[in-house]
Amino acid sequence: MTQELKVLLIIGVITAVAIIGAIFFLGKSTPSSQNNIGTGTKVPANLLNSLERADNHKISTDSAKVTVVEFSDLECPACATAQPIVKRILEDERGKINFIYRHFPLPQHTKALDAIKAAEAAGEQGKFWEMHDKLFATQEAWTDNNDFKNLFVSYAQELGLDTTKFKTDMESTKYDAKINEDKNDGFTLGVNSTPTFFINDQKYPGILPYDEFKTAIESAGK
Repeated sequence: MTQELKVLLIIGVITAVAIIGAIFFLGKSTPSSQNNIGTGTKVPANLLNSLERADNHKISTDSAKVTVVEFSDLECPACATAQPIVKRILEDERGKINFIYRHFPLPQHTKALDAIKAAEAAGEQGKFWEMHDKLFATQEAWTDNNDFKNLFVSYAQELGLDTTKFKTDMESTKYDAKINEDKNDGFTLGVNSTPTFFINDQKYPGILPYDEFKTAIESAGK
């Protein structure tokens, strides 16, 4: 084998390894970890009624000029990362915005539906937001636990809920229609990753940094 051929073979091996590595890296990427931020894509007027439903969980005030809608997945790490930013926005923009939370469980998250049902079951007893926050704060604990439903029950107990009712509601199918409605509205609006935010009629996929979030709200309120 000539020296030139050896060099060509080495280059070929290095190139093949690089291609395989790139394929592996791209294959590991999932919609749940998308962090791409656009400048805001306007939602067509005929689709705006898909942003909100009467039974959505909402933090609202009559004086608000801006509505923020979040499509989220309780098992999504990116959503958990975005959660402190959302809470800060809700605190700093109190009285200026309406906030609507909608479910968009991603297919790769096998515990997301159960987590949604836990949050909804807590909501039956007036503690949706408390359970929502708890599930995000403890996300790593329950996603890595095969006995995660009992963890949910322990969270309900910590929140002072009737755990017997909580377990019955969590195991029921009573929230299925609502979850499907949220997902279908998300698909209609072009949601394909979580979190995805809508600020009035502008769509922002991914984790929205605090300063950009605040600027977008201020712009929408003018």
